[in-house]
Amino acid sequence: MAQSSSEHRISRRALLRGTAIGAGAVALPTLLTACGGPSDEVKVGSNASDAVPRKAFAEVFDAYEKKSDKKLKVNTVNHESFQENINRYLKGTPDDVFMWFAGYRMQFFAKQGLLAEISDLWKGFDGFSDALKQQSTGEDGKQYFVPYYYYPWAVFYRKSVFQQHGYEIPKTFDEYRALAKRMDKDGLDAIAFGDKDGWPAMGTFDYLNMRANGYDFHISLMGGKESWTDPKVKNVFDLWRGLMPYHQKGANGRTWQEAAQSLAQKKSGMAVFGLPHPGQQFPEADRDDLDFFPFPEIDSAYGQDAVEAPIDGFLLSKKSKRQKQGKELLKYLATPAAEGIYLKRDPNNIAVNEGASTSSYNTLQKKAVELIADAKQISQFMDRDTRPDFASQVMIRAIQQFINSPNDIDSLTKSIESQKKTIFTSD
Repeated sequence: MAQSSSEHRISRRALLRGTAIGAGAVALPTLLTACGGPSDEVKVGSNASDAVPRKAFAEVFDAYEKKSDKKLKVNTVNHESFQENINRYLKGTPDDVFMWFAGYRMQFFAKQGLLAEISDLWKGFDGFSDALKQQSTGEDGKQYFVPYYYYPWAVFYRKSVFQQHGYEIPKTFDEYRALAKRMDKDGLDAIAFGDKDGWPAMGTFDYLNMRANGYDFHISLMGGKESWTDPKVKNVFDLWRGLMPYHQKGANGRTWQEAAQSLAQKKSGMAVFGLPHPGQQFPEADRDDLDFFPFPEIDSAYGQDAVEAPIDGFLLSKKSKRQKQGKELLKYLATPAAEGIYLKRDPNNIAVNEGASTSSYNTLQKKAVELIADAKQISQFMDRDTRPDFASQVMIRAIQQFINSPNDIDSLTKSIESQKKTIFTSD
């Protein structure tokens, strides 16, 4: 669920600074706690703390209560705090059902035995593609996750700003850099940029790597199978360094919400974001002025084949004493009707169930569906495609260090590689 402040998180995502915290570590405040209630009352851990998703989920849960005549107790926690404390939460007294992410981020906890298997539910699910099932499956081949929605990452901009200055959509990286230079001369912050929370800049790295080195190399790198001192990786940072003069200055002190607001205020020309991020920062009256284009091509061998599109959904805690009731809720959340209720309130995501109605989709949602449909590969975002401890303990700091000092790439990549070896051989 990607990160949001009137959005998500979704993702999402001040990353799990606490995910890798092990026994004996300094105790964090217990921000995620299960609440008391009737024995048959299903407790739901929610990271939808921002206004739009919180209201949308409230309607979904209300619809379930009316349909099933059963009660839910929703425990909503600040999105970033939820992620930072997820490890301690799951090892403590977790809620029965909770919001989380597909892919590696789910597999990490399944491998630790903290999630309840729901393969029996998947046998009765309809409308989910094989790719979605794969993203919901643990390393043991069993299913643990119910996907709920996804959202692609792209380069967002205001149509009126492009029209005013006569800007054209760049298809190649050289065109992208030339456009940024032109925007800079026109008095704009060419690329809105905020990485205070640690995860937003990861999207830029992912696209640069997939465009320059291909999806397979990127996933292999995230899996700890490639060296960060490889010239291919150094080239990614070098390409990024060439763009740094056109990014908003002081990014490590700026939230992604503030960066998105600068785009809405026409102070910036472009921004690399996930669909929910700018969408929920734009006033309703200006929403039709928001548009996006795929991250530009760097190497024609890979073109724009890969698209970053994180999937959010729900998991059932292994510790839950209400397994049956929890599964009943998950079964409902897997239906097109449940997705439809949510998306009517939060038109900044895309339904994952093929049976969900798209009649209410706005122009941006329809375009997002096309972007995904044309993709040859789909990544989940750095903090989901790699180990959570590597993402939180190493890459957050490394990228923020790069933002502050983009010229010492050799030392940076050497440091990342050294830490990667320690973490990926720690099991």
